[in-house]
Amino acid sequence: MTRRLLATVAVAALTATSAFAEEVRVYNWSDYIDEELLTKFEEETGIKLIYDVFDSNEVLETKMLTGSSGYDVVVPSGTFLQRQISAGAFQPLDQSKLSNAGNMWDVIEARTDQYDSGNAHSINYMWGTTGLGVNVGKVTEILGADAPMGSLELVFNPANMEKLAECGVHFLDAPAEMIPATLQFLGEDPDSHDPEVIAKAEAVLMGVRPHITKFHSSEYINALANGDICVAFGWSGDILQARDRAAEAENGVEIAYNAPSEGALMWFDQMAIPADAPNPDAAHKFLNFIMDAQNMAAASNYVYYANGNKASQEFLVEDVIGDTAIYPDETTLENLYTTTPYPQKVQRVVTRLWTKIKSGT
Repeated sequence: MTRRLLATVAVAALTATSAFAEEVRVYNWSDYIDEELLTKFEEETGIKLIYDVFDSNEVLETKMLTGSSGYDVVVPSGTFLQRQISAGAFQPLDQSKLSNAGNMWDVIEARTDQYDSGNAHSINYMWGTTGLGVNVGKVTEILGADAPMGSLELVFNPANMEKLAECGVHFLDAPAEMIPATLQFLGEDPDSHDPEVIAKAEAVLMGVRPHITKFHSSEYINALANGDICVAFGWSGDILQARDRAAEAENGVEIAYNAPSEGALMWFDQMAIPADAPNPDAAHKFLNFIMDAQNMAAASNYVYYANGNKASQEFLVEDVIGDTAIYPDETTLENLYTTTPYPQKVQRVVTRLWTKIKSGT
């Protein structure tokens, strides 16, 4: 190869590297950040932010476990994160590049430690519960003033669901959420990995399957807000977003969120850097930006989810920090449960069961 050609190749490589170093790719849940923060990050760092979204852990996990996701920051939930760490999908965080790490909340880090030992690979972005979103007026009209709006009876009792079908019911398309909730309803361990125990969920879910309008993990937000459905089994912040959208639209739709009285799943969404991230340095800058107290507060104030950043709490609006549906009281916290990843063989059982339930056959 000639000296001139070598020089040309070197310049081209340097140019490509320079351009690439100014880009960070983030893969997050849909409807899950104040987009003004994305612009602020670009303005403060000069790094181009490419931001894509997904609406299920299963979609993200497929990308992570097949390798070469192409992303620098991704946001799996705790149980999925744990399994992906075991598979070598994430790199340890470089704490020297995270000057805002002191803002994080030790109470939440103590809980996320079970998924990521020492919180070595991730930071908490948001946390919350999974529960019941209801159109108060429609559900009261159909089931009466004593409708069990705060109980799993609302969605797992076929007699209730048959009536609610006329106004529409959405379930999360998330077996790792719905099957544990069903087991909790049955009085079983929601974190059971015993296939025989998990199988008990089938009868309950198939019993209400004819009355479920749709399985989806994001469409229920607008569907609830617009009055297109009357019940959603979904994530706390999503349902509260629906509540606020309905209030802003002044469309007469009153939405309420309840963590089930039988117990609700407490989940954690963690930001992590893939092992093969194209630009890990920029990824750390993004994480550090998110860990800034005011930036994290801006995110929570927009999406109405609790976050794992203690320092952010002084900047949260009262509608967020003062709402026990977002930051639960001690009694509710004590009634929350967490789950751990299914082993591979059990995961196959769960996947087959969920496919059967969704198809209704």
